[in-house]
Amino acid sequence: MKIGALLLVVITGGVLIYGSLEFPPWGDPASPAASHVSPHYIEKAVEETSVPNLVTAVLADYRGYDTMFETIVIFTAGIASLFMLRNFRKKKEIQARLYRHTPTGITLRIAKGGKFPENSMEFERIDSVWVPHDLIVKTTCRMIVPFAQIFALYVIAHGHHSPGGGFQGGVILGAATILFAVAFSLRAAMERIGERKTALLSTWGVFMYAFTGLLSLFFGLNYLDYGALAALPGVGPVSARSYGILIVEIGVGLAVMAVMVMLYYNLASAGKHDEGL
Repeated sequence: MKIGALLLVVITGGVLIYGSLEFPPWGDPASPAASHVSPHYIEKAVEETSVPNLVTAVLADYRGYDTMFETIVIFTAGIASLFMLRNFRKKKEIQARLYRHTPTGITLRIAKGGKFPENSMEFERIDSVWVPHDLIVKTTCRMIVPFAQIFALYVIAHGHHSPGGGFQGGVILGAATILFAVAFSLRAAMERIGERKTALLSTWGVFMYAFTGLLSLFFGLNYLDYGALAALPGVGPVSARSYGILIVEIGVGLAVMAVMVMLYYNLASAGKHDEGL
């Protein structure tokens, strides 16, 4: 079995290398890409898409199919990792539960069926090894996370005019959520955005991208031809492509953020979704 797999990899690699021999020399100004495609993007991108950032215009419009399938690959990888890493077995019944006093970090062990401590709202149930309460870390996190989230939204929305876009903004959004989980606890993060929400958000992100293409078909143009959105009231043919790019960038950002958080939940807790790191 291993020998057969090795032979398959070697043959596939040989075919790919043989095919690469037909490529033009690296940086050849006379290549078709340099003499036809690239000049058109550089000269016509702003005129055709109303997007001054040429990278965003190429990735989300001219090369929209490629970017859509990149998003699908990220979504597929996240779901596959979920099924490989997630521990779906039910936890064994424990004879005692651990609670920590949130303001002080003091831990109490309460026997099963025992009386819960008074002022129970000040206590938080924990499942395993936990990080002691640290006022400096948590206060710093409270200050950083909102600004990180706002900056992430700016990167997604302003990707038309400056470096950024859905992938970059989604990574920043995911990092902000992971920072909150590290500073506080995995349970606190999952109370705000749980496993089901991450799965739904990643699905919605891919759906937003794919549905934008279907909307173009509905208005009579090609799939992912955002100019079809000009059929909507108050939208011009050029600005319609800009709006279409914004919609798909938001979808990419949602998918990337949700997959990042999903992976962290499972890696940090060995798929058990207990206290984590």
